[in-house]
Parts: sequence; structure tokens; C-alpha cells
Amino acid sequence: QVRWQADDIEGRRNFFSVSSDGHIMCWYLAKSELVPTVVMELQMATSSPAGPSGTNLEQLGCGTCIDFRHGAEHIYLVGTEEGYIHKCSKAFSVKALTTFRAHKISIYAVRWNTFYQSVFITCSADWTVKIWDEDKLDHPLFTFELNSAVSDIAWSPYSATVFAAVTVDGKVHVFDLNLSKYEAICEQVITQKKRTRLTHLLFNSRHPVIVTGDDRGYVTTLKLSPNLRKALAEKGYSREREVEKMEKLIAFVLRPANEKEKEKELQRQEEEERELQAKLKSG
Repeated sequence: QVRWQADDIEGRRNFFSVSSDGHIMCWYLAKSELVPTVVMELQMATSSPAGPSGTNLEQLGCGTCIDFRHGAEHIYLVGTEEGYIHKCSKAFSVKALTTFRAHKISIYAVRWNTFYQSVFITCSADWTVKIWDEDKLDHPLFTFELNSAVSDIAWSPYSATVFAAVTVDGKVHVFDLNLSKYEAICEQVITQKKRTRLTHLLFNSRHPVIVTGDDRGYVTTLKLSPNLRKALAEKGYSREREVEKMEKLIAFVLRPANEKEKEKELQRQEEEERELQAKLKSG
């Protein structure tokens, strides 16, 4: 997969690529040729197997997808066939900043949220879509199982809580977490399962349109229904409002854990008070 980047300080056009050989590359367009530079090698999260005479054989992870954070493009995420996500920085190319297990098997796509910088989404061959907060990687904020391998995902350019996914059984799934936190609000069959597999998905940046691609080279354009493009027509629509919506969602997801911690703290305080009172009585 490739991702274009802003021109470098010398004004050269460039893009990043990641592939199954385990290398993250930066390609510069110099006159009439592409000049590649190795940015980083994807180290395996697990230990390397022992080779002859007790030596360790170096293994690289197989990169499948890459995405750069909106508004801070020196930070990027890389997904692998082994189900790991590597959080990396252009300023530190020795190794990844953070590596964690996101899925059981191959990750097909990773995307940063358009409005909320710390939130990103992943999809996998394990049939799931997961939404993460980079500050709480021990568990996803949301997990959706779509009953088929998920080929691609995309955040909406007009709403922080709307995203879509395509599956290999030929369906497009549209979600709005602000309306439903548990299931898709729209599901549309595009192709027949036995004939064609959907592989890619993209929102139009200006119009309420979704474009899908399949493994036979066909492109299908879908127009969102009025209820799905409501955010575009709302007069109160703003970036600040979208950030606020995502903050409320994250608070909702984390609320049960916070309440449990508060209960534990209250119980601990009550036990300390009882122990203190018992000591005073005995003394």
C-alpha cells in the first residue's frame, strides 16, 4: 500500500509504501526516476527462531497497510499479516514507538479518524472491525463482527462517528456510532458472493457518495440516503462539534470501568474506617 506525503524541504514529491517484505519505504520523484529509501524494517513482535549454532534468525513482519495521522503526519500506523499494529514516527526510524496485537490474523486496513487524532480503526480477515484509542490499547473501544472478511474501511469526511466497511461477500456496511453503538445503520449488497469480492472503499470528500472497487476491476458508486447524510445539512455542523461527539462516545465506553474503580475506592475507604474504629475501641 502507498500513501502520498507533502513535498519535502527540497520540494520533491514523495510517498511512503509498505509491503510483505517487511520494509517501510519512502520514494522520491527526482527528475525522471523514483529514488527509494528504506525508512524502517518491521521487526516481528514475537521472538525469532534459533538458527544453526544457537544464532537467532532475524524475521521481519509482513506489512499490509499504512496510514498517517491527520494534522500530525510524522506519526503513522502500519498493519501486518500477523495481526499487529506498529505505531511509528518519521523522527525515529530505529523501531516502532509501540506495537500491539490488534487482530488474530491479517489486518487489511487501518485508518486514523478524520476529526479525533487519537482514535483509529482497523479491519481484518478475522471478520471484525475494531475502533481504538491510542492511549488505551489494551482493549478496543468498539468491536463489530461482520460475518465475513473485511476488505477495507473508511471514516466519513463530514462526521467523526460515521464510517463504512466492505466485506468479501459483496456488502457495504455503514455505521454511525452516534445513532447506534452496536450495529450498522445501513447494509447494502453490491455483488454476488460467488462471483465478485469487494476490495476497496472510499468516501467522496465533497459529496454524499461512496465509491467501492472489486477484484474484477469494477467501480460502483453509491449515493447516501438522506438520513445517512444528515450531518451535511445540519446548520450546527462544525469540527468542534464532531470532536465533542467522539469525546462523549469515549466517555460512554469507559464509564463502566471508571464507576468500578470508584466503587473499589469507596469500599477501600470504608474498610479503612472500620479498621480504624476497631483499633480505637480496642485501645
